Amino acid sequence: MDVCKMHENSSKCSLNNMDCFMVLSTQGQKISIATLCGLFGTLCIVENSLVLYLIFSSPGTRRKPSYIFISSLALADILASIIFVCSFVNFHVFNETNFSKEVFLLQLGGVNTSFSASLSSLLLTALDRYISISRPSEYKLLMTGRRAWTALGVLWVTCATVASLPLLGWNCCTLNSTCSELFPFVDDNYLLSWICFVLVLLGCIVYAYAHVLWRAHQHVAYMEKNQAQAGKQNARMRMDVTLAKTLVMVLAVLVLCWSPILILMIYSVLARLSNHLRRVFAFCSTLCLLNSMVNPIIYALRSKELYSSLMTVFSRFRRQLKVSEESPEAESTHKSSMVET
Repeated sequence: MDVCKMHENSSKCSLNNMDCFMVLSTQGQKISIATLCGLFGTLCIVENSLVLYLIFSSPGTRRKPSYIFISSLALADILASIIFVCSFVNFHVFNETNFSKEVFLLQLGGVNTSFSASLSSLLLTALDRYISISRPSEYKLLMTGRRAWTALGVLWVTCATVASLPLLGWNCCTLNSTCSELFPFVDDNYLLSWICFVLVLLGCIVYAYAHVLWRAHQHVAYMEKNQAQAGKQNARMRMDVTLAKTLVMVLAVLVLCWSPILILMIYSVLARLSNHLRRVFAFCSTLCLLNSMVNPIIYALRSKELYSSLMTVFSRFRRQLKVSEESPEAESTHKSSMVET
């Protein structure tokens, strides 16, 4: 009898039934997953670490609420990459089940917290742009550094609380309820609630960006009609339009990367999944890493301040590299002159 069919008639809470969730049946599939996780995870950590360095190394960017929210997004993506890659590869590739239910739910809570915080940071960034464009004269009064850090604190605490609910008791083992077919020990009702939480965040982001794009379109039309009135106001509008377009690109990537797994999660709650669909879900899960990897690239290409800081870092690195290459030659020339003397 198939392991998963046996799983249907069991309590679904025993560690002996974990084999049902290991859907990668061939060595090629395991190698592919390990390669994708290793590549995306490594690039994500390196790129987001560079973004954090660029933001906090410059006094001009680390004090701005927009970049405070972007730094939160980068930090969440780093944590998500580390926790996700380690736990995902350990489970699906190395088939490690030598852990307790609490340890597994703790790892899952860490992944959910990080990805939820990443999405919520994007929401705060969208709201920041919304306020900047809709109420530009009051922006500095409404969006202060203290309020930005307070909002981030509430954000991370909320995400950690929602993600820790299965560990605190909302799981199918404690409640003796229906377990998810995608995640061990996870209650179907909790999974549905988490999906609703994510969809609400996405809906708020879409609404905020729709308004930002509408106002950006108005600003572009205004600037085309009033090109003679060049000044700080037009420059501010141009900056807002550019940043709004950048963040819409981030949102588009986010939706494309998250849509497949959200659709499969919803389908798993409504109907029974085949092993093939669960295998597809495992591969689609790596798209979350792809999203985290692409975001910093968009920042570097679209944000003039970060791009300028990045070019400065590269120029400094090239100068140091050139000096280190020339130093041995200079030292050799100096020694030769000493010998001749």
